[in-house]
Amino acid sequence: MARIKGGLNAKRKHNRVLKLAKGYRGARSKQYRIAKQAVMRAMASAFAGRKQKKRDFRKLWITRINAAARMQDISYSQLMYGLKLAEIDINRKMLSEMAVNDIDGFNTLVGIAKSKLQK
Repeated sequence: MARIKGGLNAKRKHNRVLKLAKGYRGARSKQYRIAKQAVMRAMASAFAGRKQKKRDFRKLWITRINAAARMQDISYSQLMYGLKLAEIDINRKMLSEMAVNDIDGFNTLVGIAKSKLQK
């Protein structure tokens, strides 16, 4: 039985990695061994970045809510606790959108939260 060489499969694998490394500088886009390292690192960073993006947006929403709430003389934590007592389930993304675009609606929610805190 004749031996089958892996040249075609290796070439396909190399081309896949080099295609991912397209646009990198110097040997990182030309040489397979170096390109493979660069691509692996880039993929790891991309994975971490997708997780970091979620954290960053949550921080942004909380900052916006806090800024708008303090204009109404209430802290962020007190506002969120008051909304919880009032059984108003609204996520931080929508609350921050209200704080930026619908100030009257946000102020209504703040008023409800304040009334629940005083009871």
